[in-house]
Amino acid sequence: MIMGMKGPGRAKSKNSEPVQLPVWQEWLAGAELAFLQISPVFWGKGIPHGDGSAVVLVPGFLGTDLYLTQFAIWLRRIGYQAFYSGIRLNADCPNLLIRRNLQDAIEQANKVTKGKIHLIGHSLGGALARSAAAQMPGRIASVITLGAPIQRLAARASVMSAADLVRKQILERHGKGVMPNCYTTRCTCDFLESLKQSLPKSIRQTAIYTKTDGILDWRVCMTGDPDVDCEVTATHIGMVFSPLVYNIVAHRLAGK
Repeated sequence: MIMGMKGPGRAKSKNSEPVQLPVWQEWLAGAELAFLQISPVFWGKGIPHGDGSAVVLVPGFLGTDLYLTQFAIWLRRIGYQAFYSGIRLNADCPNLLIRRNLQDAIEQANKVTKGKIHLIGHSLGGALARSAAAQMPGRIASVITLGAPIQRLAARASVMSAADLVRKQILERHGKGVMPNCYTTRCTCDFLESLKQSLPKSIRQTAIYTKTDGILDWRVCMTGDPDVDCEVTATHIGMVFSPLVYNIVAHRLAGK
């Protein structure tokens, strides 16, 4: 995992650091959800429709598949087969989440549709999606990340503290079943090693970010490639409810 900290007196590193962000804006996520319901994009108007291919949705840190319900409904409405990751709560070793949940979801989607899979991951779920794509390149058509820390971690101190608690629970729960540095930047598991790899050209990449992100430093959510990076105006949480995001997703899934 890309969160490696040690409590209140944690030392900053270039890979993980607490940052000051406008968290109050995240309260606007509710308004974004309300606006989504009246947006033409949500009802499939003015955007390219799908070809029946599969899309697997991956939730963010401390999230479940449940909050991606609106996203799944919309994807089905515009012609895709939406699948959930099977992650009950994204608060476990990322390596285990990929092996026990995400890989199974990808294989199930592949079995149902007989074609390559699109992955869409929000926040930490985007890092999981990208890592899984690197591990299963032959089964993946594209990866779309929404406000995902794909470069390093720079987040609010409260997020870092929550990650500390999750790390302790992981070590208590799994013991020797995970690496000693699990949930830190020092871990050498397949999750982190795969996340560092470049994806093959056969996999289309999209990294959507927002400069009004109140959870992560938006700069860590970019690849640096203008053909991949897409900026929107949204909150971090509200990216999964933003018509601006949905519009980009529709076009990128269609290869446009």
